[in-house]
Amino acid sequence: MRVVVADLGLGNLRSVERAIVRAAADHGAHVSVEVSGDPAILARADLLVFPGQGAFRDGAAVLGEAAGEVLRAHIEAGRPYFGICLGMQLLFEESDEAPGARGLGVLAGAVRRLGGPELAAVGERKVPHMGWNEIRARFDGTPIDVVRDAYVYFVHSFAAMPADRAVVAAEAEYGVSVVAAVAHDNVFAVQFHPEKSQAAGRALLRAVMAWAEGRMTR
Repeated sequence: MRVVVADLGLGNLRSVERAIVRAAADHGAHVSVEVSGDPAILARADLLVFPGQGAFRDGAAVLGEAAGEVLRAHIEAGRPYFGICLGMQLLFEESDEAPGARGLGVLAGAVRRLGGPELAAVGERKVPHMGWNEIRARFDGTPIDVVRDAYVYFVHSFAAMPADRAVVAAEAEYGVSVVAAVAHDNVFAVQFHPEKSQAAGRALLRAVMAWAEGRMTR
């Protein structure tokens, strides 16, 4: 299985790369990992990993380039996609962070500001939501199964609000229920950072490898 981590200039990928290389080694010698922003290399991925930190507008700008077309084609072809942080938020249509900028629109819904009108129940809690928080799985059959009820590490000021709640694979409580993971067909993504989540994060990444491999054999 060929795993490609998309390097699209959206944050430092070194810790993500190291974590995925370790998970791939755990999963087996038949897994290779490459980090690239080259659309030709991205197009050859079996599992495409899209991590990212930073602004939604910057991510949306990347989606307007050749790499964005590759991401769309990969997902539309039914091949496994794993998004982390901004890589999850960009699956949606729009974000309060960047009015007018468009995400992939793979999942209907928007990304809203923590403490904003839709997520005002955050109350007096600090924004960004930063640190360890317990997640609750909402259904079985996704990589989140291996870390259900575990504590993982979050750093974000915006949270996804899917139009269809059926895609919400896990939530965390931060004054309000925050979407921690989404899953739909060949798409799985998390708001938290598995590369910062120690043993739970490593277990999740191993589960992502197994999930992707299972989808490839269907």
